[in-house]
Amino acid sequence: MKRRIWIGGVVVLGLVGWYLFRPELLFVNKQVHEEQVASVGASVMRQLATGRFHSVAHETHGTATIQDVGGRRVLRLTDFATSNGPDVRVYLVATTDASDNKTVTKAGFVELGKLKGNEGDQNYDVPDDLDLSRYRAVTIWCRRFSVNFATAPLTPAS
Repeated sequence: MKRRIWIGGVVVLGLVGWYLFRPELLFVNKQVHEEQVASVGASVMRQLATGRFHSVAHETHGTATIQDVGGRRVLRLTDFATSNGPDVRVYLVATTDASDNKTVTKAGFVELGKLKGNEGDQNYDVPDDLDLSRYRAVTIWCRRFSVNFATAPLTPAS
């Protein structure tokens, strides 16, 4: 009887551990290939800010660009690649850079959405009322474990 309880406990702990850590995601890449948001009518696309990702907790590369496309602000990730993981999000952070986890949580952030894929070009809407002079970095964040995968410090376009 005790042996069954012990085995049952090990199985339950194993399932809970699998759910929390999702180890299979380390071996699965989700590729996204979204087209660039097109200008509407006579409107032109204008670059507002750009930056290159630097790795923090996970190897990451690519470019983050905030664009104004006919009055709609869009964050575009290009040539993007990072590790996959559970519950990974895209944040705009109220700082010039974030090389650790604490900076993201202390500075404050706005979530733009769940990461659509860990590889490829993708777009995220940026709220119209968001002050881009304050939110000057893009962070790829694992919400489940509060881990900063990577950050792209944004430089305003001249």
